[in-house]
Amino acid sequence: MPILLTVIVCCAVGVGWLQRDEEYVTPDSGTGYWLGIYGSLAMLSLLVYSLRKRFKSMRLIGSIPFWFRIHMLLGIFGPVLILFHANFKLGALNSNVAFFAMLIVAISGVIGRYIYGKIHLGLHGRKAHVKELLAEAEAMRADLGQDMKAAAFVSQQLSAFSKGLENKVPRTALGSLRTGAIITARTRRFRHDVVTEARRLVRAEAKGARWSWSERRRRQKRIENVVRRYAAAVRKAAELTFFERLFSLWHIFHLPLFFLMLLAGIVHVWAVHHY
Repeated sequence: MPILLTVIVCCAVGVGWLQRDEEYVTPDSGTGYWLGIYGSLAMLSLLVYSLRKRFKSMRLIGSIPFWFRIHMLLGIFGPVLILFHANFKLGALNSNVAFFAMLIVAISGVIGRYIYGKIHLGLHGRKAHVKELLAEAEAMRADLGQDMKAAAFVSQQLSAFSKGLENKVPRTALGSLRTGAIITARTRRFRHDVVTEARRLVRAEAKGARWSWSERRRRQKRIENVVRRYAAAVRKAAELTFFERLFSLWHIFHLPLFFLMLLAGIVHVWAVHHY
């Protein structure tokens, strides 16, 4: 559905752009005028999602996930309607300010949706906290057991690696980005070194215990799988920390931009009907 919606919107905007010189739609009257009204109402309706999140008394009008989806749809269709209202052309100063304010808010919304997807499981799943992911990684380590020298070695290395990351908790988005890059590089090198040494230990133990090729391969794959999943969890934790900081900053900038757009839109509507 998101792909289909994207294709429809892009096709509609493309057709409108190619037909802009034909002036089938004008912003002053008729269909073009009402497209501006509907687009403005769609953008104004974006406030409902914010109000629904903040006031429990509004739960009768629908769930938060429902209004989140409506918020995204209105954030797409509103600007598209305004584009057709303007016939993909610039106008007076007040209309241009409102138009570009709307575009900035729409782009900001797309960026916010991308960041939101990075720190949530699913569209409206619970927030994926770093501690939960690391707890899952520790459970993976415990599953190895100590019945093999290679397993004991890997378990010890994973534990030491995890403890080495406990104090790396940056407080800024830039710090999170730098720390995340360092952790990602360290994790890749760590994964390669541990897997290489574990393979050597498995081969040595298999030779002494006279394991079959399939048995040796099975044990080796099990260890490699745990190390791979553990490394992925650590990288995801570092990534989440960065995107959480970034999402907080995005909120700080997005809300003022939204209210600036509303103010510019109100001024534009007032100027159009009084001059």
